[in-house]
Amino acid sequence: MDLVKKLRELSGAGMMDCKHALEEAEGDVDKAYTILREKGVAKAAKRAGRSTGQGVVEAYLHKLGDDFPPQVGVLIEVNCETDFVAKGDDFRKLAKELALQVAATSPRWVSREEVPDEVLVAERNLYEAKAEQEGKPSQVIPKIVEGQVENFVKETCLLEQPYWRDPKHTVHDLVAEHISKLQENITVRRFARFNIRES
Repeated sequence: MDLVKKLRELSGAGMMDCKHALEEAEGDVDKAYTILREKGVAKAAKRAGRSTGQGVVEAYLHKLGDDFPPQVGVLIEVNCETDFVAKGDDFRKLAKELALQVAATSPRWVSREEVPDEVLVAERNLYEAKAEQEGKPSQVIPKIVEGQVENFVKETCLLEQPYWRDPKHTVHDLVAEHISKLQENITVRRFARFNIRES
């Protein structure tokens, strides 16, 4: 029972889900946690098409110190299916974590689908020209370019970024975990980041 409790605290999953995952993992808590994460992603995929008409707009202001006014501000809209979930602590904490992520990493888009085609074309052209200037063999240039474009997407799209508290996982993984835990579809609709030093 101690392992179930430990896994529940680690994952936030229900008691029976933790018990079944531990049985499947033969008592290995780390393996059981991985199993729960994979199931959470599967549950998130099933809920993806469901309407998200409720939610919160979370605000975050970052100060460099107590004697300084805020230097960075973030507004982020996170949606869910019901007002019951939108009012809950877990959902509000998720919205706060997402606002902190935006403040820390300055993404430009929510997801890879939002990146304009012309931006991707310009990035590909830039990386291709750079690879040619460096004298890379022509047969490996397409692979190099695709790898660099993928890195660009991971840096500039919120859901693709490594989660700042746990870089082994992405922000998408964090949202998927909450979808599984809260049993509702959750979407990040939009965000805005302001920095006093940026023009």
